Amino acid sequence: MTDASTKQTAPTSPAPASSSGTAARRGEPAPLAVRPRGRRVRARLGSVLKHAGLIAFGFVMLYPLLWMVASSFKPNALIFREPGLIPTDIDLSNYTDGWNALLHPFSHYLINSALVVLGSLLGNLLSCSMAAYAFARLEFRGRRLWFAVMLMSIMLPIHVVIVPQYVLFSQLEWINTFLPLIVPKLLATDAFFIFLMVQFFRGIPRELDEAATLDGCNHLRIYLQIMLPLSLPALATTAIFTFIWTWNDFFSQLIFLTRPEMYTVPIALRTFVDSTGESSWGSLFAMSIVSLIPVFIAFLFGQKYLVKGIATTGIK
Repeated sequence: MTDASTKQTAPTSPAPASSSGTAARRGEPAPLAVRPRGRRVRARLGSVLKHAGLIAFGFVMLYPLLWMVASSFKPNALIFREPGLIPTDIDLSNYTDGWNALLHPFSHYLINSALVVLGSLLGNLLSCSMAAYAFARLEFRGRRLWFAVMLMSIMLPIHVVIVPQYVLFSQLEWINTFLPLIVPKLLATDAFFIFLMVQFFRGIPRELDEAATLDGCNHLRIYLQIMLPLSLPALATTAIFTFIWTWNDFFSQLIFLTRPEMYTVPIALRTFVDSTGESSWGSLFAMSIVSLIPVFIAFLFGQKYLVKGIATTGIK
């Protein structure tokens, strides 16, 4: 008997149906290979909706600024008549008229604000960093108590201290000078920046101080040659906040500066609004855009240091 006759032919089985089709007919859930595709679609749809919502929210937040930019190119008669963002009639005279509308050219007020900002900037960087180094590295009696007093001063509003400050500066004959706006910065009166730098200095290892002390460095050299170079993010954060807050300060500058030649940018912008007559809104918006340019430039170039300084000082 031949081998062919002894072999039994195996029955042929039908081709297996697709797993998805079988699972669908049986009412079972789809295989795991199909599920990630649905998750990716839902995740992509959720990302699109999230970004669309963020863009819409950002547009709502930026709309007043965009409206002011558009209004600075409109004639006064069309500013409130056409609330849209696209001006039908572009008028550049608001910038030229606003620049020369006041008693002095607007550059005079920009220079005044720059002087106040420069003095406040140098004062805060020097005094606040020295005070922060004392709280973070020096051991002296009552350090915790004075640190707590310094933190409590953050809660004092400016309206509480402005009256005694005015009386003091008036007796010193500093009214209508830049000294009341600059001298307090040299005395470390901004407790927020002291706290910010203290948090940063505490994150610097003390081994660096000990190594410098073994090499013969005193506290002044440690402060100047070790602490300050390593605390560049905190110093940049202090500089940016000081610049923005001082440039936009209106209340204290209005109190201490009453002569027109001493006006800064915020006070000069206020003079465009007349409570008894017609206000020059076009010139006001145009000069407001000019005054925002330095703040925008400072934030644009210092954004990296600002984020890094806040992230590394423990302020959330």
